[in-house]
Amino acid sequence: MANFSVSYFIMINYNEQLTTVETAKDLGLLPEEFEKIKNTLGRVPNFTELSIYSVMWSEHCSYKNSITWLKTLPKDGPHMLAKAGEENAGLVDIGDGLACAFKIESHNHPSALEPYQGAATGVGGINRDIFTMGARPIAQLNSLRFGNIDSDKTKWLIKGVTKGIGDYGNAFGIPTVGGEVFFDDSFNVNPLVNAMSVGIVKKGETVSAISYGEGNPVFIVGSATGKDGLGGAAFASKDITEDSAKDLPAVQVGDPFQEKLLLEATLEIIKTGAVVGMQDMGAAGIACSTSEMSAKGEHGMEIWLDKVPARQQGMHPFEFLLSESQERMLVVVHKGREQEILKIFDKWDLNCEQIGVVTKGDRLKYFFNNQLVADVPAKSLVLGGDAPIYKREFKEPAYYAESKKFEINSITEPNDLKSVMTHLSSHPNLASKRWIYNQYDSMVGTINMSTNNPSDAAIVNIKGSKKALAMSVDCNSRYVNADPEIGCAIAVSEAARNIVCSGGNPSAVTNCLNFGNPYNPEVYWQFVGAIKGMGAACLKFETPVTGGNVSFYNQSSYEGPVFPTPTIGMIGIVEDKKHHTTLNFKNDGDLIYLLGKQVNDIASSEYLYSYCKIKNTPAPYFNLDEEFALQNVIKNLIKKEIVTSAHDISDGGLFIALLECGFLKNLGFEITLSNNIRKDAALFGEAQSRAVLSINPKNQSTFEEILKSSNVPFELIGKVKGNTVVIDNQNYGLITEFKNNYNTSIESRLN
Repeated sequence: MANFSVSYFIMINYNEQLTTVETAKDLGLLPEEFEKIKNTLGRVPNFTELSIYSVMWSEHCSYKNSITWLKTLPKDGPHMLAKAGEENAGLVDIGDGLACAFKIESHNHPSALEPYQGAATGVGGINRDIFTMGARPIAQLNSLRFGNIDSDKTKWLIKGVTKGIGDYGNAFGIPTVGGEVFFDDSFNVNPLVNAMSVGIVKKGETVSAISYGEGNPVFIVGSATGKDGLGGAAFASKDITEDSAKDLPAVQVGDPFQEKLLLEATLEIIKTGAVVGMQDMGAAGIACSTSEMSAKGEHGMEIWLDKVPARQQGMHPFEFLLSESQERMLVVVHKGREQEILKIFDKWDLNCEQIGVVTKGDRLKYFFNNQLVADVPAKSLVLGGDAPIYKREFKEPAYYAESKKFEINSITEPNDLKSVMTHLSSHPNLASKRWIYNQYDSMVGTINMSTNNPSDAAIVNIKGSKKALAMSVDCNSRYVNADPEIGCAIAVSEAARNIVCSGGNPSAVTNCLNFGNPYNPEVYWQFVGAIKGMGAACLKFETPVTGGNVSFYNQSSYEGPVFPTPTIGMIGIVEDKKHHTTLNFKNDGDLIYLLGKQVNDIASSEYLYSYCKIKNTPAPYFNLDEEFALQNVIKNLIKKEIVTSAHDISDGGLFIALLECGFLKNLGFEITLSNNIRKDAALFGEAQSRAVLSINPKNQSTFEEILKSSNVPFELIGKVKGNTVVIDNQNYGLITEFKNNYNTSIESRLN
């Protein structure tokens, strides 16, 4: 994609002359897209009009290279209130007259160049998507990917991103309750920063991103508009290059205190009933919010750009239209009720200026100092309207077939298991992320039930209800790279498994699809496979996809694409808070059971990848039916109140899962491994659909009866005992020794 830079705009007088195909190419549009715009308008567009199309038809806004496959994802489920594409965020019924709004989005490109503001404004933007609907945000999560942790650049990125997330989220007053961090060299240039927000609203009290009613006034509220963020949508729709630093103006600047005021004012005006519709100004700013709201409501608008509160003098019309300055909303109000809205925003000391009016028809007419500077049909700009849709070529990469040749017997079983244990317990992908999450406020609002009672998913209290919300973000990028279809199905399954092991029932999914350049057939093959795997798993668990974000072009011109990372954000419901199940061992003498099929498999494990240095192998063993059966029996066991702890087996295998169960109370374990599989596969393999459960010995017969009737394989592998790690009668040391390695690994590298 071409460079969409501020410097290019400044050289052009927007009123000077009509545009050419060269202008279009410089703005990132294809020649055939320029022809389509001319046909739509019946004339050659002027520069301001072409600038609007260049951002609205960018991949970031139009999903032109992904929508064909996104439409294949399941949208229907038992709790759905707003399906994918209908609103700013997904909306599900959680009972008791309440609904949950949630969404995840990326801020990868800005964070690659300016990690602090890039991450901070990602947090701000996703929270606005939630409260624009009328929901109050109650929890935040994030999914982060970085390169080699020992490189100076990666350390700079980690520190900037985590401080940006922490500073914005903490000041905004919403707890960060969960997340994940993954390191791989494929992210050395292009980190991934995915932010998720979850909010609560009473059913029937939401507001839609829509505009209708001729003569209704259009207001811009919140912060003043500047040149920060200019062209951000187009910037996010191209590869990172050595010249990307020149695009720094495309990185927005956030103000969490302003957003907190905007949150309160927004929720207050919704209660008046005076609001027709409202939308956050995210990517493409005024151009996006005016076009999407108008297209949805099948009306037009007249917008007076010179009325927009500005932070800088001498701004051009296209700069007002495309600016992505933060903490701004577009609000359409019922005519005659303007004073109610103005009074509320005045109380909160926020800008609230009428910048337009709703009109009949579908035309968006933008004026500047009484001069018409752009006149375009709203539907021609948006997804589902005239925005282009492409079916890209895809082909299987050579590495995929090569990976299938891997044979486990080509790897010699290690004689020194302790060295593997030490390596894995201190590896950044498996070790504690406390250096990162300690920068986040996890307890503000006193609703986080998982801080002192850790569980596989974050559990958030719903005040006044016996219910709680469970939430998780999951994706192992290595698995998806190995096999996109299986890897993405695993991501969905692990998110669901985390919620189930915590005492919840999975409800719905939001996704953030991070891939390289879609014009690369091998990258697009990864994307298509991931969509297929996601769809199959979501159908199985009845967790419809409520929406999310596609982030292509996560690659550099000199390092290639990142590992494909379709991050899954999942919401679940804990029907009764007494069933919240934690992952940690509770008592010396409790029995430890291993549930799920035991497989002689080490493919794509952290052990094989980083300890054995074997990079190209298949995804781990996975069977969707076995996964479904496992989760159902765990739900049943938890409801019977005979489970003391539950923890899924994922990255790092059984060994890391057992350590994590023991760390909180410094409780060790004594287990015996099956003789049917290799020790390295038994301890460090990452075959899916498995979990570790502990129980009080008095519940053993009931526990085993339920498992026998389920047909889910299970083994009594040992018991909680003392403070040592004993496997097959061999003592591997104190649990506290492993805990110290686990807790200090990342911080020792960063401090």
